Amino acid sequence: MKRFAGFLVGAGFGLAFVLANSGPPLPSAVALVLRVLAVAALVAIVALVVSIGRRPVGEPGPDAPRMRFDAFFAVVLVVEVVALVGGIQVLRMLDAPMQANVAWIALVVGLHFLPLARHWRTRSFAYAAATISALGLAGLVMAFTGYPEWVPFVSGVVNGAGMLAGIVVSLTASHRQAATAPVDA
Repeated sequence: MKRFAGFLVGAGFGLAFVLANSGPPLPSAVALVLRVLAVAALVAIVALVVSIGRRPVGEPGPDAPRMRFDAFFAVVLVVEVVALVGGIQVLRMLDAPMQANVAWIALVVGLHFLPLARHWRTRSFAYAAATISALGLAGLVMAFTGYPEWVPFVSGVVNGAGMLAGIVVSLTASHRQAATAPVDA
């Protein structure tokens, strides 16, 4: 199950992004649907992990994460935490709208995937880095140009939904591959 740790952590953060940020200015019915879909995605992810985890481990695919939770990973996490806390303090000093915090968090989370993508030689993390960072940057621009009310949706909900959807798609492909792979007797 260790091989699925990244998927489960990502799913947890995706769910948190959606649950924490799906509120006004979205209509309450839309917010409720988004929250229900996010929880359903998490349940699907857990079910896929359990199902795939019961199958014998074969050769990893060409872009299977080669995650090593080593010293490099620890340094990336420390830098991420410092950037998160320090950046939010700077936003406060700049008297930025409170919604800018969500955008900053998304930007930093996205950027932390860049060194990990290189270190783990995983293209999918580079794509995640680009997408999450772009939505975080878009939110910061929105916050400082007079549209802060939509920042939680753009930088939070869209990011979280994208993370959950990406994980579901990736695990579904792995599940299909595992289901069709010959089992050594």
